[in-house]
Amino acid sequence: MRKLIRRSVPAVLLVALVTGCSSDSGPDSGSGSDSGRKGGDSADAAASPAQDASKTAEKGETIGAAGSPCALPVTFALAAKWTAEAVEIDAAADAALAELARQGPVEMACEIDAKPAGNIGYLRVWTADTTDSTAREVLEAFVAADKTAGDAEYQETKAGSLPAAEVGYITTSEVLEESKKERALAVTTSKGVAVIHLGGLDSGEHDAMLPAFELAKKTLRAN
Repeated sequence: MRKLIRRSVPAVLLVALVTGCSSDSGPDSGSGSDSGRKGGDSADAAASPAQDASKTAEKGETIGAAGSPCALPVTFALAAKWTAEAVEIDAAADAALAELARQGPVEMACEIDAKPAGNIGYLRVWTADTTDSTAREVLEAFVAADKTAGDAEYQETKAGSLPAAEVGYITTSEVLEESKKERALAVTTSKGVAVIHLGGLDSGEHDAMLPAFELAKKTLRAN
């Protein structure tokens, strides 16, 4: 694990600590197949990843390389005005926080905030050193580790020139009694795996931030 905490508590971890739910929160995971649907209101259905690829955001800074706010196995462009900050947690000092910063096979490495651009939500990058799992395997394990996730729809795709797996799904908070859309993308590189996840305060905010997710996907390169 990383050696220190650069800031008090990453936002996703603060939500989890307050609500007792996982990162942005739904019913049982629907991973492991192209459709993990369990029914429910059509208004809460996760859009297929291919349906949301038409728009990309204005480009801001590029992160991932050494010297950027987050050193990652990949590089990609942020949407204009979005700001990135590394997540570094001392597991020995706070084991509970370290556990919240892990989802399935990956650890949270970077949190990219949309608030300066006028939205409420984050792109989060989760990484692991493993190179022996496919992008789809990593992504399925990531979604399965969120016990609030369901209605997962996977597809094989490209992120930049890299083979990738992408998923759209729904999470439901039992505390807030609300469901919302989530989206994640996974790639594997010679330096490890990266999962880029987009949540949002609600499905409306999520949809508004999808162009930033598409920009990251379009500009992604192995570091």
